[in-house]
Amino acid sequence: MPSTIFGLPIHPLLVHATVVFVPLAVVLVLGAVLVPRFRAWAGPVPAGVSLVALVLTPLSTATGEDLEHQLPHNALTEAHARLGDQLLPFTIALFVFAAAFWWLTRGRDGTDSRWPNALVVGVGALAVVAALGTGVQVTRIGHSGAEAAWSGVGSSTSGG
Repeated sequence: MPSTIFGLPIHPLLVHATVVFVPLAVVLVLGAVLVPRFRAWAGPVPAGVSLVALVLTPLSTATGEDLEHQLPHNALTEAHARLGDQLLPFTIALFVFAAAFWWLTRGRDGTDSRWPNALVVGVGALAVVAALGTGVQVTRIGHSGAEAAWSGVGSSTSGG
């Protein structure tokens, strides 16, 4: 994967898509699990957006590692990279539970008994936990990345 496009590092460009899709997936999954009316309207969209977030996660991580090797060694950059490496399991769980919850509740009108209610509630609870964990983790990653970028670490000059 190239590390630049038109002379700009790909990571800050690609990470903006990740910063949009991961929190969007979190909100959509929470809405689908917690608000039946939203669930009926959204259908498979929360699972689909979660899949996009999942695909973007390793791309952001890979481009971030390329950028990290081009920057001076710094504790802020290392902390951001360490947190970024932890996002993939969260987005995997978010997608898996979002897709499972959609599968179990598709076409459900309140009288459908295809699946045991305990299973639906359990998968929904796991989806909520995955969404909340993913939201917290992506916030931590974004904060650490902003600290690194705005401290001057992400610039090629040593001045502020």
